[in-house]
Amino acid sequence: MAKITLGGNPVETSGNLPEIGSTISDFKLVATDLSTKTLEDFKGNNLILNIFPSVNTGICSAAVRQFNTEASELENTKVLCISRDLPFAQDQFCAAEGLENVVMLSDFRTGAFGKDYGLIMINGGFEGLLSRSVIVTDSNGKVLYTEQVPEIAQEPNYKAALDALQS
Repeated sequence: MAKITLGGNPVETSGNLPEIGSTISDFKLVATDLSTKTLEDFKGNNLILNIFPSVNTGICSAAVRQFNTEASELENTKVLCISRDLPFAQDQFCAAEGLENVVMLSDFRTGAFGKDYGLIMINGGFEGLLSRSVIVTDSNGKVLYTEQVPEIAQEPNYKAALDALQS
């Protein structure tokens, strides 16, 4: 379990992020058009998994905006923004913000992604939501970088995540 904080209060997650050098697990997530997306749908692309509690919070929406800007400059890279928000809310957010360079995906149906990746917050005010974290993989799904953001109210280290793809 990872130990993080929310407003300085201790929170635990259901597990730990994948190890650097490992291969990420397959997943089934719901896209904004309600289709199911799996790892296979992104085969051959570098991936930045931007994982967060809810797009309806300031830090989460800032991270989506920042990765949207950065993603437009990266070749062969997809940014997957993953939360337990309903796909309708994710779609409305992207439409209102004019975001076109990220793929919004939801773990609302089964929560299996959060369970498999050890990201579910098991206590605290956001219990049941996904912890703020980043996983970067190469085009073969090999993990190059991970970050479990220690305080949920902090933004991830964008530079470190992007630099991992350029190493």
